[in-house]
Amino acid sequence: MRIFRGVAKAGLSDSELLAAHASGDGGAFAELLSRHYDHLWHVARRTSYTVEDAADALQEALLSAHRTAGSFREDAAVRSWLHTIVVNACLDRIRRNRVRQTVSLSTDDAEDPGDDRDRISERETSILVDQALQRLSPDQRAAIVAVDMEGYSVAEAARRLGVPEGTVKSRCARARTKLAAHLEYLRDVGNRS
Repeated sequence: MRIFRGVAKAGLSDSELLAAHASGDGGAFAELLSRHYDHLWHVARRTSYTVEDAADALQEALLSAHRTAGSFREDAAVRSWLHTIVVNACLDRIRRNRVRQTVSLSTDDAEDPGDDRDRISERETSILVDQALQRLSPDQRAAIVAVDMEGYSVAEAARRLGVPEGTVKSRCARARTKLAAHLEYLRDVGNRS
């Protein structure tokens, strides 16, 4: 069933694009990614310890989404479904990396995709927050990214992470305490220089 052939893909909803992809439309998934890639990259980057891990986890997540698109049940938004797949891929990679340490072979320091606004103070703040996030445990980082950065409710974050709401609340509370202390420390260090 290729009911979407000949229809401008830009006019289709995310669910329609995913259905078109599942029914064999080769360009539908690319259009879906063009809409959500930046968001998914930022989720992967904030959930992972390194740029390399974020890139690898995002690639794994997108391949998984590509393969399992036919199983999407439409009980959530496509963006939320993709978000969950990316977070889970990042957490899986973190768990695997605990078992075996890796060393990056990359010689360049690839950064996040460019921001059209390109404001130096925003970038500095983003770097400080990312540094502080890296000091959190993977579970605390996933919870705080979902609730405080992505804006999901505690109930939705709990559902996505597969833990009780109380667990999300306690992880967020501990993470906020650690973030505040680390950001205060970085501010103090910066003021002394």
